[in-house]
Amino acid sequence: MSQRISRRRFVFLGTMSIAAAGLSRRAAFAAPNSKLRTAHIGVGGMGGADLGSIASHAKVEVAALCDVDANTLNAAKAGHPKAQTFRDYREMLFRSTEAMSKCISGVILYDETIWQKAKDGTPLVDLIKKAGSIPGIKVDEGTKPLPECPGELITIGLDKLADRLTKYYEQGARFAKWRAVIDIGAGIPTSTAIRTNTHALARYAALCQAAQIVPIVEPEVLMDGDHDIDRCYEVTEAVLNAQFEELYQQRVALEGIVLKPNMAIAGKKASKRAGIQEVAEKTVKLLKRTVPGAVPGIAFLSGGQSDEEATAHLDAMNKIGSLPWNLTFSYGRALQAAPQKAWSGKSENVAAGQRAFSHRAHMNSLAALGQWKQDLEKKAA
Repeated sequence: MSQRISRRRFVFLGTMSIAAAGLSRRAAFAAPNSKLRTAHIGVGGMGGADLGSIASHAKVEVAALCDVDANTLNAAKAGHPKAQTFRDYREMLFRSTEAMSKCISGVILYDETIWQKAKDGTPLVDLIKKAGSIPGIKVDEGTKPLPECPGELITIGLDKLADRLTKYYEQGARFAKWRAVIDIGAGIPTSTAIRTNTHALARYAALCQAAQIVPIVEPEVLMDGDHDIDRCYEVTEAVLNAQFEELYQQRVALEGIVLKPNMAIAGKKASKRAGIQEVAEKTVKLLKRTVPGAVPGIAFLSGGQSDEEATAHLDAMNKIGSLPWNLTFSYGRALQAAPQKAWSGKSENVAAGQRAFSHRAHMNSLAALGQWKQDLEKKAA
């Protein structure tokens, strides 16, 4: 089971609400008389909490709500009566036959979505299985400030996780995801943040394997700052070294995990951006120094990269060749932004959204084989 999952492509299709922390900064720079119009896909559970936090800003107008569960959607609509509502975003993607059958092999759901059904009553889990993919589940419960470490976070959710994993397995989940976030800034990350987060990830991984669920281990070094590629390399190396030490201490079988790391890449606010080849070469060098060959697969997160940038980086790494692990993708924004734009919440645009999704999935599938070419993007434009 673990080998099958690690060799295939993962796509993050969970709740896609805008992060409240990111919104507060954006809203602060809005024009005095303007409002930031937001759309929220997945409005139950954690997505509902994000919706409430975001909507509390005076300069925010909730323009659209999307959820496959009618009751959840109606409850959110009651609080935002002017917002347009849609139910078919995830269903549109899951019914994209070409993409799901040829390029996508795993779908990560949230707690509220793993129990939901499509409009015709088909459970989403069954819809995913029918498309030839494997259902997965995001099991962490978000982040909280790390005590005595200003500006740093700890991911929570270990309490009663063993019980939850049993229920998720019964519902059809065969792999799980837990995300830890490590920020780069003045005086951070501290060794405390690195150690506490990597320890939690290792405990989660051990619990997953005990429940016959393959863990995706995601220690993400954020690219939000102004740091250069070398600083990202330095921090990521420290994080991955700590992560595998913790996995060893927790007796996690490395042959039964999937690593989901960031690439070695400069921060979004950096004055100098590294080129595609430099990112690929430094990321591969970094992984060779830190990731044991026993790990069967590495599925990169996109971490805020553009669609084509994330694809090009993955392709360049695979073109280097002679790697001990399979390199593939677990992209969220870099895979979904184009179909979201093409769909725009309109039923008449479903086919266009599915074509956009199939194209991006195909491009990333080629990149996972080292066979992507930029000309293929131009031909599809």
